[in-house]
Amino acid sequence: MPAGQWSSAQGASTSTSDLSGRYGNGRPRGQALIVILAVLAGVSGVAWLIWVTGFHGRPLAQSGLTAYEIVDDHRATATLTVTRRNSGVVANCLLRAYAEDHTTVGELNFTLDGSDPKRVDLTKSVRTEREATSVELVGCTADGQPRPR
Repeated sequence: MPAGQWSSAQGASTSTSDLSGRYGNGRPRGQALIVILAVLAGVSGVAWLIWVTGFHGRPLAQSGLTAYEIVDDHRATATLTVTRRNSGVVANCLLRAYAEDHTTVGELNFTLDGSDPKRVDLTKSVRTEREATSVELVGCTADGQPRPR
């Protein structure tokens, strides 16, 4: 065979030790450990997501503003609905009245105690320092639920 040409018979077979030296001995234990830890982290993340969705998807107290009316220069009324998970939950709610320049001109904090039914339709009056143009229901909180809903 002329020089510079390679034959498949020459050096075509390489030993297993040459291949393992060149490319490694399959999967080391470290890679298996990384895969196991990644799977555990994924399962833990999904379990946490399911718990958060279940916990925050059913708040202890939630509320909605149905309507509001500006009665005069120093008073506005709001009609709202408050729903609690059960009637024993004490709900603290906040209404705000705003002026035309978007400043707060009145607030009303009120509490629904455990003797009220689970779902309550209310009309509340907010005293204002000057004429309001809108009323916002910030929301209701309960023990264990710091975020108003």
